[in-house]
Amino acid sequence: MLLRDAIYDFLTHCEVGKYQSKKTVENYRHYLKRFERFAKPKTDVGDLSSEMIRDYRLHLHRTHIAGQGVTLDIKTQQYHLIALRALLKHLHKNDVKTISPEKIELPKVPGRQVEVLSREELDRMFGAIDVTKRNGLRDLAVLHLLYSTGLRVSELSNLNRKDVNLDSKEFRVVGKGRKARIVFISDIAAGHLKAWLDSRNDNWTPLFVSNSNRSRTDSLIGEDRRLEPQAIERIVRHISVRAGLVKKVTPHTLRHTFATELLKNGADIRSVQEMLGHASITTTQIYTHLTNKRLREIHQQFHR
Repeated sequence: MLLRDAIYDFLTHCEVGKYQSKKTVENYRHYLKRFERFAKPKTDVGDLSSEMIRDYRLHLHRTHIAGQGVTLDIKTQQYHLIALRALLKHLHKNDVKTISPEKIELPKVPGRQVEVLSREELDRMFGAIDVTKRNGLRDLAVLHLLYSTGLRVSELSNLNRKDVNLDSKEFRVVGKGRKARIVFISDIAAGHLKAWLDSRNDNWTPLFVSNSNRSRTDSLIGEDRRLEPQAIERIVRHISVRAGLVKKVTPHTLRHTFATELLKNGADIRSVQEMLGHASITTTQIYTHLTNKRLREIHQQFHR
């Protein structure tokens, strides 16, 4: 089987066989196409070897990002190799002769660093939003909903008005791997979200929309105006700058802060895992070192 055919078959399986998200399939395609260009499309998967994998790893290590003058970081290199290993596992499962996926060793990466916001930094961000301005009510609702629920930015972007129940202050969201979970809204977040919805005079489907000056005659204008993840990231970044925060703040920073606050205030890790929608508790455990720090401070304060 030719490598390009194997990649096409694998991506098709990911999309319609495993029902993986569009983003996951796009990432696999991006990483595997780089390997295809390196190995040449007409390479037969039976000709893949340990030597070729070694040379590919060296190629990744030396690859420069266009226009940035830097090489791929170790985490990105790892993603490329994870995608290649997933392809090889798929081939082995279908009895296609090729190199064993176990031959690919993943590089060791530094421990993940989690950036969180203090209560004072959060308040500064909330206070930096002028609700009298055009997008003020929307941006304040976005910020509070991210912090209140721990939603991923893509999950927030995909929300529709009908999805959110402001009476029960809870709703269902479908996250990574099409895994559904229930998230809860604080009273404060619900109040800001209601203020944003009450200010709208449209019947568009998306919960959060862009207020650009485009014509409203297009029948698809409501969906066209959905606030995309990149736009939400810009909103959060601009608010943090206005608030005078030095650290880089993203929607995921608010997700980290949400999880850390829960653990610091006594929530058990399994509950936090469920609220974040993590498939593995190992992912949730990245927050435990932050709560351990708090325990150390308590020990130093009260132990004599």
